[in-house]
Parts: sequence; C-alpha cells; structure tokens
Amino acid sequence: MSNQNNKVEVGFIWQITDDVLRDAFKKNEIGDVVLPFVVLRRLDCILEPVNQKVRDAFTRFQDKLTEEKLIPVLRKAAGGLKFFNTSKHTLHSLKDEPQYIEINFNNYLNGFNPEVREILESFQFDKIVARLTKNRLLYEMIDAICKIDLHTEAIDNHGMGYVFEELIRISNEQSNETAGEHFTPRDVIEIMNTFLFAGEKEALSQPGIIRTIFDPACGTGGMVNLGKKYILENVCKDSTNKPSIVTYGQELNEQSYAIAKSEALITGEDANNIKHGNSFSEDRFQGKTFHYMMANPPYGVTWKKDRKFIENEALNPAGRFYAGTPRVSDGQLLFLQHMISKMEREGSRIGVVTNGSPLFTGSAGSGESEIRRWIIENDWLECIVALPKDLFYNTGINTYIWFLTNKKDAKRKGKIQLIDGNATETVTINGKEETHHLYCKPNKKSLGNKRNEITSEHISQLLDLYTNFEETTHSKIFDNEYFGYYELTVEQPVLSPLEINDLKEAFKCFKNPAVKNKTVSELQAWMDDIEHFKREASLGTQMRATHITVDEEGNFKVAEDKTNVAPELLEGFSAKEVYNDYTSKLSKQDIKDIQAFLKKARKPDGKKRDKESVPLNADVEQYFKNEVLPHVPEAWIDYDKTRIGYELNFTKYFYQYKPLRAASEVKTEIVDLESSISDLLKDLIS
Repeated sequence: MSNQNNKVEVGFIWQITDDVLRDAFKKNEIGDVVLPFVVLRRLDCILEPVNQKVRDAFTRFQDKLTEEKLIPVLRKAAGGLKFFNTSKHTLHSLKDEPQYIEINFNNYLNGFNPEVREILESFQFDKIVARLTKNRLLYEMIDAICKIDLHTEAIDNHGMGYVFEELIRISNEQSNETAGEHFTPRDVIEIMNTFLFAGEKEALSQPGIIRTIFDPACGTGGMVNLGKKYILENVCKDSTNKPSIVTYGQELNEQSYAIAKSEALITGEDANNIKHGNSFSEDRFQGKTFHYMMANPPYGVTWKKDRKFIENEALNPAGRFYAGTPRVSDGQLLFLQHMISKMEREGSRIGVVTNGSPLFTGSAGSGESEIRRWIIENDWLECIVALPKDLFYNTGINTYIWFLTNKKDAKRKGKIQLIDGNATETVTINGKEETHHLYCKPNKKSLGNKRNEITSEHISQLLDLYTNFEETTHSKIFDNEYFGYYELTVEQPVLSPLEINDLKEAFKCFKNPAVKNKTVSELQAWMDDIEHFKREASLGTQMRATHITVDEEGNFKVAEDKTNVAPELLEGFSAKEVYNDYTSKLSKQDIKDIQAFLKKARKPDGKKRDKESVPLNADVEQYFKNEVLPHVPEAWIDYDKTRIGYELNFTKYFYQYKPLRAASEVKTEIVDLESSISDLLKDLIS
C-alpha cells in the first residue's frame, strides 16, 4: 500500500474512533485508546484464517501438555505465527452478544499468548477497558474498530508501521506533545540505511551469514525493521545468498515499547528481543554486541534521574561512560557511548541522528570534548552528514547523522568526511531572490515541523559524495588531528608593561653581564635554570649535558638548541660547581632583588587571563610568538593549565563568504520603498 493510501486509512481510523470517544475522553487521551485497539484489530485480522486450527489444537492438548510445551504446538497450528488466540471469540463475534460484551471481551483477551497479554499490559489496557465499560462505550468501540480492514492483503507490515506512526503523530498534535520522541521520518531512515549499508553487499552475500541490528532508543521499532527490509530488498536484492537478519531494540516509553513489541510479533521477529527500560541505567543487553546499530535518541533530554548511576559507571575503566559524561541536560553523547560499547570485534557500523550540540558543545577538558576526543583518537568516526532543516515532525533545528565504525576502509583510516546535506542555493524567480535546499524538496503539506522531504534522487546525490570520497564544495575530508586543538591559558602580570620596563631599566645598572640588558623572559629563564641547578645539586646528581652550553669566555647558559651542545666542555663539572659559578658573579642582595622582581613581575593577574586555541598540528611556541607576544609582550603560557579539546564546527568548514550588497543597490531599493509607501499614503488620504 502506498503512503497516500495509508494516510487515508489513518484518517478514517482516527475519525471513527474519535466519534465514539470524544464525549468520554479528553483529546490527549484518545490516542491511548486507539493504539491498543488498532493493535488488537491487526492481530485479529491476521489470525482469522487460522483461528479454528488453533482452537482445535488447544482443545486436543490443553489437558495433556504443560503451558511451556503447549505454546509451540499452538504456534505451529497458527501457521508459524508468533502469536495466537485460543478463545472462541473474534472481535466480530463479540458483537453477537452485546449483553455479555464485557465478559466475552475479557475471555477473548485472556485467550492470547503471554507476549500479547504483556503488550496489552504495557498499554494499561485493563484501565482503558474499565473506563469504556463505565461509560457504556465498549461495544461501540469494538464495533467501530471492526469497520477497519487491517488484513495483510489490505496493508502490509511496513505499511502498518506507518499507520502506527501516523496515529502517534496525530495523537501528539491533539495533545501538543512531540511525535519525534517516538519515531523518525522514513526519508531520514532511508538516508541512514543507504550510508550505513553502503559497501556491505559482498559481506552480506556470503553463505550462512547472520547479522544483528540494534536500536537502543527504538520507539515503535520502525528503524530496525526498515534496516532489515533495506538489506533484504536493496543490498542483497540480486544475491543468491540472503543473510539472516535479527533485530533488537530497547525503549523507555511504555506505549512505544508495546507497539514495537507487537510489530515484532506481527513481522515474525522474536518479540523477546524488544526490551523495556532505560538504556543508561537498565542495559537489557548487557554484554551483547551487534553488527549494525542505528538510533535517533531524544535531543536535549536530561539524565538527572540517572546521574548517580551513570557517574559511578563513568569511574570504571571498563564502563560504558569512562570517556566522559556530558552536561546533565543532554544525554545524546551517552547514547553514542552506549552503542560504541556494543561494537563487534569483527566490525560494526553505527548511524546516530543528533542535533548540533554533540558536535561542539563544551570547551577543552569538558565531558563532551573528552568524548569527542575518545571517539576521534580511536579512529571510529567515519562521516557526518548535515541534514536539511525541517525534516522532523517535532523540530526545525539543524540535525546531523554520525556514521561510526571500527572497520574503516584503508582510504578512510585516520580521516573524517563531512557532507553538507543542508546546502542551499540562491535563485532569482520573478525578479526576487529565493533560497532553495539542494538536497530536499518542500512537502506539499507540512506535518508538524516537517516541511521538507529528502527524495531518492537527493539521497543518491549524497551517497555519491560519500562513496567518491573526494573534496568538493559539499564534501570535505580532514585528518583526525584537524579537529583537535590545544587550549592555552595565557597569563599577564599584575604589573603594567610600563612598570616592568622601569624595573628592567633599573637592572641595567648591574655590571655583571649575566644580568645586564636581559629581558624579563630571559631573566625568568635564567632564574629557573638556577633553581634547576639547586635541585640537581641537592640530589648530588651529575648535570646533563643537554641542559647548558658554554661560550668561548667560559660563561654557562641555557642551551637554545639542544642539538648544538658541547658536552666535552662540561666534563668534570658537577651541578653544584655550575651553580656556584653562576651565583658567584652576583651578590646575595642582587639575587634576592632579582628573585623579588621576578616573583612580582610574574604574578598572574586573573582579570587579564585569556584562552588561546591552537591547532594540534601547529607549533605552539611559534604561534604564541607570532599571534600573542606582538600584542602583549609581557604575557606567558601557563603550561600546567594546557588542555586538549576536540570539536566539529560545520559552519566553519562550509562557510562561504557572501559580499555585502552595493550601496547604490541598497539606496535604490530604499528610494523605491519610500516611493511605494508615499503612494499608499496618498491613496489613503484621498
């Protein structure tokens, strides 16, 4: 069934149920009733051809077999389906005895296998039924739902998934909630699948291949189901050997979990592979690894409730979050770490949708920066695609898909590719400039915040950028190191440059050449060297030749170039002798004066403290000399406070300068506007 037909079906479902429920339920409650009844109707339709066989088998073996042994027999009677119903009722037959509707309906529900009953419990279906009964609407609701044809001939499993998603979207629109917390638009999943499984055909076409797909925030389960479908119908479409694909998911929202589990039952998957719970504090797949992982975790959702648990695990070197923890208000990077912890040794691929925050939030040394550093330095990050705006139902902000793997191709090792799928172009239409997205098209009708759609053609264009792996206007390739930087702490003294200069001039009165005409930095280096000699002497160790050189006059000085050292000139000299030779040229008072001056001159002023970001591949000393000292010659770097950071700033990498409009053009436009306004005013007055 086409998406259009599915939309019509969904509208019909909502209308007939709304007509029944509107007087007894609030707008924000109707979806809670509709969804479990749609699940029931779908199961009821699928079971219709096999109901009698199941009942016959149940009658024959119920007293002979334990429940554990009976279930496989009933599944076989149901034609291999993962679910069955042993009652004598169907939804249609319940209407034959309206006076017994409540009793018969309960018998009907109890006739389902344990997995279906658990799904209904997750919907809190008993409360819904009790409320319908209280308002004398149970019969009307069953009658309404029976008008909907949900047989597989009318709508396939993937179409059914769309129905569930549309029902959730409509329900959330009615209650002003966010649909995006529950599912991801199909076009976004399509682009994720296209990239995630690119180049996997050969591996997936080998005989006897079993592969797993996992989503730790699976919502209604659509992402893993569509991933499996894409492998079988696209990647391995022409392959003789078809891989066995097993899907897994975990979901916190109870309603979404129930739908995901029902989807697994309906499609023949193992429903036990869908788990309920918080992926952070209740890892229901602890110790298990997966070949493919995909997720669209919620943006900007706090993990405050699980803070203690997560921070404790972050202390464990073997824990999932040892690389770092992001700010409490946003757990996106926790999901990413969780998925990385589940990569197969033989190789896994990961696709994760995020907003812009995980790319650049947090300075050097922060939890976010340390997580990025961990990912990049381990060479797991392969590619990031910036998506066009307005693709999601609940947000119009910038979004991105991260692709990670621990089995990079040789050409991609040590490199990261960035693709600008949010690129635009400016075109002139009827004399007016308009900005158009290059990799999406506007929807005919907006669905919430979803105003744009990525077509197959657009996905193909983006895939070409990825597979070609070349530098273009919309594809950039960088070495991993490019995204790292040193964050330098630059200090300035409490004394002003004028005060320091006055003191420097005062030192010129010293006759000793060791002091005369030295700059502040030279004096500091010299005094540091003296302190070093002191330490060496106290330990009774021999001075290392690379620490100092000796000029023709026999004066000792710190080596500027450690490769040009004359160690033979130092033979026989101890550290103590070197120190004594240095200090003998100065009086004790001179030394005290110098030390006092340097201490005062080097005392950092917290108000003048500044940060400098220097690329990892740059020469820090040269950068400081060229970019800082010309402006603040008295400044110095506090190396003890130096940190390494990592960030990925798309705007920086894809920025294209647009020159300002000519003044004459702006003037002409203003004159035209003034004239137009004047004409309008004249019309109003006349």
